[in-house]
Amino acid sequence: MITVHLRYEIDPDKLDDFTEYGRAWIHLVNKLGGTHHGYFMPSEGDSDEAFALFTFPSLAEYEAYRNTSKTDPGCQKAFELARRTRCIRRYERGFLSPVFA
Repeated sequence: MITVHLRYEIDPDKLDDFTEYGRAWIHLVNKLGGTHHGYFMPSEGDSDEAFALFTFPSLAEYEAYRNTSKTDPGCQKAFELARRTRCIRRYERGFLSPVFA
């Protein structure tokens, strides 16, 4: 199992656009074989930082998802939303291995 952790630097004036983007990706990740754990939006503190977590059963399945996302119409629409609105300034991707009790 592999969990992807995304840290976004977002434009705080475009929070509605980023929220729309996040909602789209929750559906898309789930549709394409992963389990999305949600987007975590600014509340207190920094107003330009957001996070997302999603899990795939294996790194190979995550890589298959990444390949599919390059041609999936829904994914392309979400990518275009981010490009058009410029709601994302930058992002970082990390990989985690979950530990359960």
